[in-house]
Amino acid sequence: MAYERMLDKKKKPSEQDIDTYIGNEAARRLAAIEQYLSGHYDLSRELRFPFGNNYGWGYKYSHKTRHLLYVFFEKGAITVTLQVGDGQAVEAILDTLLERTQKLWEGRYPCGDTGGWVHYRILEDAELEDIYRLTAIKCKPIAPKKYR
Repeated sequence: MAYERMLDKKKKPSEQDIDTYIGNEAARRLAAIEQYLSGHYDLSRELRFPFGNNYGWGYKYSHKTRHLLYVFFEKGAITVTLQVGDGQAVEAILDTLLERTQKLWEGRYPCGDTGGWVHYRILEDAELEDIYRLTAIKCKPIAPKKYR
């Protein structure tokens, strides 16, 4: 399957456009990511077209002023892009992550001595937990919010 991205910079997509483009499964996973992030961070979301013409439209998620991750929209999927810096101990939990996550980390785009950028196309629900764990290494979550 070709996971084409939303590359028309001149046409800003609506939430409905995004959901239709990525499909039901990916939309459900995107909603799960947002629910987790909003429950553990002071979250802001911004629709952006970053990094030139090859990444396309995506959401940038931040905790206060700290960047957490991007989610890029693809035909039938989403890809999470996150950067974990030096001194943020991915190696300490690496053997507890999914084999796919371990391989993606090993093949990351390096940043510093031990950090790097990971581009993770989410195709299974189980992969979400690894995204949450990598995000928590990058930025410690606040206590989960209580809802009435």
